[in-house]
Amino acid sequence: MWKTSISYGAWPLLLCVNRDTASDGSDALNVAKEHAPEDIDLLLTDVVMPRMDGRQLAGRLAAQYPAIKVLYCSGYAYDSLGQHGVLETDVQILHKPFTPPVLARKVREVLDR
Repeated sequence: MWKTSISYGAWPLLLCVNRDTASDGSDALNVAKEHAPEDIDLLLTDVVMPRMDGRQLAGRLAAQYPAIKVLYCSGYAYDSLGQHGVLETDVQILHKPFTPPVLARKVREVLDR
């Protein structure tokens, strides 16, 4: 798995990229275990993933990281997301495709809540 810490504006980011070993929520949980709760402010996750969807991942991480904020992203139509439980009040969704400036604004919005 390739991991690096970088900064995006004023935010330090932990990037984990590897389609073979970090392709689902279970792998994301393993990556999170390597970090203290104060190190993770926001989870950006796809809604639909193999074996564990984004909502399940967020729930598991919230139990270990109570202050974590969640931003979901999805390429699915808005009305089809209801079956994944992400149309509830105060759930933040970023629809694909999006540009880096749109992502930055949405991340800032979620972190400021």
